Amino acid sequence: MRRVSTAIVVAITLLGLAAAAAADDVAAVRQLLMATFDKPEAPLVVAPVVVAGDHAVADWSQGERGGRALLRRARPGGEGWSLVLCAGDGIRAAEALRQAGVPAADAQTLATRLADAERALSPERRALFATFEGIVTMHGSGAANH
Repeated sequence: MRRVSTAIVVAITLLGLAAAAAADDVAAVRQLLMATFDKPEAPLVVAPVVVAGDHAVADWSQGERGGRALLRRARPGGEGWSLVLCAGDGIRAAEALRQAGVPAADAQTLATRLADAERALSPERRALFATFEGIVTMHGSGAANH
């Protein structure tokens, strides 16, 4: 009985640590985008943010425009994030995320989590994310390793 109790306590502790790490990742992604694109005359809104493995997708809006950003952990398994690309609806699907270099399992998880998170948003807010046309790759941007 004592071993079962200990195992339950360990499992709960590990789940709590994983939730805290995920919250830290979401905060770090938001902070990077805010530091890079927020302007007093055009406030940036970043939400939702979903994370899987070493990748994240963040929905953003600024005024009457919006889009999605794909980010990669600056050091695999480590801290810090870098901006990979910005797009609109072009990176919602798992296949598009795979083509952008996200491992297949993480791409599927990101696509599912993003769809789930966006369902909670108003149709007007979701429509903003589609206003970004094309895909812009962020090679050597100031956001890298921020």
